[in-house]
Amino acid sequence: MVNNHTQIGYLPDEKPPFWKLLLYAIQQVIVMFPATVAVALITDFHISTTIFASGFATLCFILVTGRQIPLYYGSSFSYVAAIGGLMSSEALSGFALNDKIAIAQFGIVMSGLVSIAAGLVVNRFGRDTIEKILPASITGPIAIVIGLTLADTALGDAASIVIGTNAQGETLFAATGTEEALAKNLAWVISLVTLISTILFSVYLKGVAGQLPLLLGPILGCFTAFVIKLITGISFFRVLPETANSGFFALPIFTLPKPNLMAVAAIMPIAIATIPESTAHIYQLDVYVNDLAKKKGSKKNYNIADKLGLNLIGDGIGDIVAGFIGGPAGTNYGENISAMAITKVFSIPVLIAATIIAMIISCFTPLINAIYALPYPVIGGLEVYLFGAIAAQGVAIMVEKKVDLFNAKNIAVIATIMIIGLGGQFKFGGNIPFFGIEVPCVAGAAIFGILLNILLSIGQKKKQESAA
Repeated sequence: MVNNHTQIGYLPDEKPPFWKLLLYAIQQVIVMFPATVAVALITDFHISTTIFASGFATLCFILVTGRQIPLYYGSSFSYVAAIGGLMSSEALSGFALNDKIAIAQFGIVMSGLVSIAAGLVVNRFGRDTIEKILPASITGPIAIVIGLTLADTALGDAASIVIGTNAQGETLFAATGTEEALAKNLAWVISLVTLISTILFSVYLKGVAGQLPLLLGPILGCFTAFVIKLITGISFFRVLPETANSGFFALPIFTLPKPNLMAVAAIMPIAIATIPESTAHIYQLDVYVNDLAKKKGSKKNYNIADKLGLNLIGDGIGDIVAGFIGGPAGTNYGENISAMAITKVFSIPVLIAATIIAMIISCFTPLINAIYALPYPVIGGLEVYLFGAIAAQGVAIMVEKKVDLFNAKNIAVIATIMIIGLGGQFKFGGNIPFFGIEVPCVAGAAIFGILLNILLSIGQKKKQESAA
């Protein structure tokens, strides 16, 4: 017999006392904060807007899904290569930062339509349909390509001695002349400290602290940069732009999307890589919530796994909302699910409180300015781990789904996606010239892989019918 009094936790439709609710909400914000901010730093999106968009998009997700799915929406690393490649492309070289963001926003908004379409397909035909169109032999290699195309960015930032630009747009360096060689070596020291400490924290820390390696690692990296500044006088901390807010509170910088076909081609197809991740999260959450319900003696079955279609639609709405106000594209966060699993707090009211806290924090100017000042080597050290983890997740997808790597069809699909994606990045700088148009390498690889898989599936189906 289950002793309900010993089972501590809150189910999705339960509300903790106010003081507990506030503490649990702050914890959810802390867990999502490092990754969400890292995406803003890497893509040059406004940090305050990104944090605000995360909270607002989560709130919209909760409302759209009828307060049934306890998930937190945050900025996704899967989109970093596409957004970064677009904003650094020659076609946008003469544009101001806000104009570049506005163009990228249009692609982000359109990417939300992919998730919504996937959700509608699941609701109409069942979740097996998505796996037929986007099997692990496609989504796995795409995730690998997304991670590996960012390798150049990661190492470039890790070795960077750039600290910003002046009012005239000239690049500022941590050191020049005779100190330049020393500065380059010290940049590696900072990035390696950040990288190794983040890895060690993620592997060895347990409990709540084990969910914060992306926060603790950069803190240690910044401490290293501070010590280096005291000893050598060389500062790697980034110089705040002239437009940086100097008050205590300031509203985030909101921009509206600008229609652009290049942005659609670069960003929209990336949404297919987040679908299996979002699907895995909903199944994981279903197990945790129903296990807690059983232990608490609740007779209610929450059936969260059956809401996969609704989850994907909510995810798409999150992208559209974030894209409309100037935030990066995102997805629901596994970090927050882990925090809920550890604390056994799956309360929707807690997540609603977390969204409000996130939106308030985004207006806190000293915090935003402090985040902006993070040294590039700290960011680079973090990127080496995070971007590699994206690629590793692609391998994990194929392993989990038991993809037959000896099957000729799977080999063909995986091989072409990998070479088109990586070859396009390293040979053509991210955009493949094709019949007079520039095709973003990740998008091109994804589209080719999907079409090839459909073509080979038709042939495979005919063979099976003949054998029967």
